[in-house]
Amino acid sequence: MAEKVVVGMSGGVDSSVAAYLLKKQGYDVIGVTMQIWQSDDVCSLENKGGCCGVSAVEDARRVASVIGIPYYVMNFKNEFRENVIDYFANSYRRGETPNPCIACNRYVKWEALLNRALALGADYIATGHYAKISKLTNGRYTIANSVTAAKDQTYALYNLTQEQLSHTLLPIGDYEKPRVRAIAEEAGLPVASKPDSEEICFVPDGDYAKFLRENYNISEKPGNFIDEEGNILGGHRGIIHYTIGQRKGLGIAFGKPMYVKEIRPDDNTVVLSDNEGLFKRHVTAGNVNFMAYSYDELIKMAGKGYEFTGKVRYNHKGDTCKIRLVKMPVGPETREIKIQADFEKGVRAPAPGQALVIYDKEGNVACGGTITGGNLADGI
Repeated sequence: MAEKVVVGMSGGVDSSVAAYLLKKQGYDVIGVTMQIWQSDDVCSLENKGGCCGVSAVEDARRVASVIGIPYYVMNFKNEFRENVIDYFANSYRRGETPNPCIACNRYVKWEALLNRALALGADYIATGHYAKISKLTNGRYTIANSVTAAKDQTYALYNLTQEQLSHTLLPIGDYEKPRVRAIAEEAGLPVASKPDSEEICFVPDGDYAKFLRENYNISEKPGNFIDEEGNILGGHRGIIHYTIGQRKGLGIAFGKPMYVKEIRPDDNTVVLSDNEGLFKRHVTAGNVNFMAYSYDELIKMAGKGYEFTGKVRYNHKGDTCKIRLVKMPVGPETREIKIQADFEKGVRAPAPGQALVIYDKEGNVACGGTITGGNLADGI
């Protein structure tokens, strides 16, 4: 009997080709679109073909018909609201820069979908992400770089668990985007030329401040821009309008380029600096997920001075770093593992709330976590 795989179909070309390739490989394929939109007025991408738009259902259904696989729409509204949209809003309250795609991958596209797929008797789930899964000699699963650096999505998948990886197939990790479109064209899939969706699906107009104000009652409280010495430089519109590294949209002319260096929600201030002030040699992250290596294995590697590559944002090409792992006290009997990446030359604008993802020399995701601050030696 063929192994059964549930493919998350967004209505785009990547997930459509993933389903097509798995069917050709002999799997018993079931197509599923995850209904995550909250309401037509909050999340309607019908004209843009986004991953959560109503049109995604029609596109995915047409593809499933061409491939010849059963297709269903499953409701994941609550999971998406709790794990992605609420997380997004709460991060902005804390002055962080959230990455909703990472949260969606971990808790919705994998945890929620996998649980439902396994309950239906499936062996695997699959998506159209540009990445590879491999099992290392130490017995652990890892996400590895795809063949196309331009579309590589390992950064956004660093938080997947060993259990999730063991039940996951990523069939397009061996292909570059032009070849994926060519496969779709050759197979007669109706989404072969459909453009990629890049916006955050639940904020289609890109106005985060408006979304947070209207849906979470997060006010745009004006405050002060200050420099690194604490001197007031002018007024800002509210911290939800800014992110680390931002230059445009500050609303004030300073006579030289100035950038957002730090956001301080406690006193509602935004710290500005020149470009040089954005670089940090030490980047610390919590909520660490261990992927290619266990905690003990990474401790040994770090102790021997192993050089990793660290990425602090999706489009960061990565820089060489060494790491250290520390168990920080968070209670009388509990410790939280934090990871610190030490970059020799420093990295530009690491933002709290974004991810620090660590790769080994073979391009495997070693581990990753949520950026919290700077040097552990300073008690951060």
